[in-house]
Amino acid sequence: MESKTLVEAALRVLNTPDPFEKARLGDSVACRWLDGAITQPYNPSLDLPVPDRPARLANVKLVSPSLMPKLGKAGSLQSRQAIVHSLAHTESWAIDLSWDIVARFGKQEAMPREFFTDFVKVAQDEGRHFTLLAARLEELGSSYGALPAHDGLWDSAIATSKDLLARLAIEHCVHEARGLDVLPTTISRFRNGGDNETAKLLETVVYPEEITHCAAGVRWFRYLCLRSRDPALLRDSLAPPESEAGENVCTIEENEEVIRKFHAIVRTHFRGPLKPPFNEVARKAAGFGPQWYEPLATKESAP
Repeated sequence: MESKTLVEAALRVLNTPDPFEKARLGDSVACRWLDGAITQPYNPSLDLPVPDRPARLANVKLVSPSLMPKLGKAGSLQSRQAIVHSLAHTESWAIDLSWDIVARFGKQEAMPREFFTDFVKVAQDEGRHFTLLAARLEELGSSYGALPAHDGLWDSAIATSKDLLARLAIEHCVHEARGLDVLPTTISRFRNGGDNETAKLLETVVYPEEITHCAAGVRWFRYLCLRSRDPALLRDSLAPPESEAGENVCTIEENEEVIRKFHAIVRTHFRGPLKPPFNEVARKAAGFGPQWYEPLATKESAP
């Protein structure tokens, strides 16, 4: 049965346990939304429950993050399998995170249509990343579910399930930004280990698209902060953060306020300081400079 609204379709994806089918269904929903076959983001008169935890198969052995075996540095086949498995698992959760933000917050926060479109595109990318990484894992002689994994990413989703600003800050501007910091090293390790296929997949597909995902988090975090100051300010649309229009919308004073809000939320919802070194080039491409994250790399001093 075809879903009438995007939120209904998002819930179908969230309630699909098989990650391959989840990715396939998500791609289909994304195409229908982007092509205009699904026209309504949500039904204003319908409140649909969003699951606390999306449906998942039980074929992946879950362990505490602290008990995860070391992944290694891609020098051996075993290490390469472990790293690709870990990346595929992260992408499987990223699919759910993207559809969850659409279903959980889009209507609740009366977000504009561009918000839905941005995260539909993110969800579609994450599904493609999962599918490509799982296929590469097969080529390396393993399979998704053959190795243990952890669900730390969803733990932070639960912790931010009632606050869109916190969700955007933690999932997209902390966790996804951390991915931007470490991916170049991961790519180099695969290349040095003689696995150019995986290096190429990460370098040409995953890495550039993850920059746009982080950018979506920055963009909508800024939007919410500015909208709370002046609801009419961004009434019609939303300019990308680095555009001339974006600069006209966001004054120096407003930008400083956005960054202060970001710091307060991260210190509340993220345990410990952020871990350098930071990928300043990729983070700048995603729309946020060192003033966002460098002050969070040290523990806050006691008053």
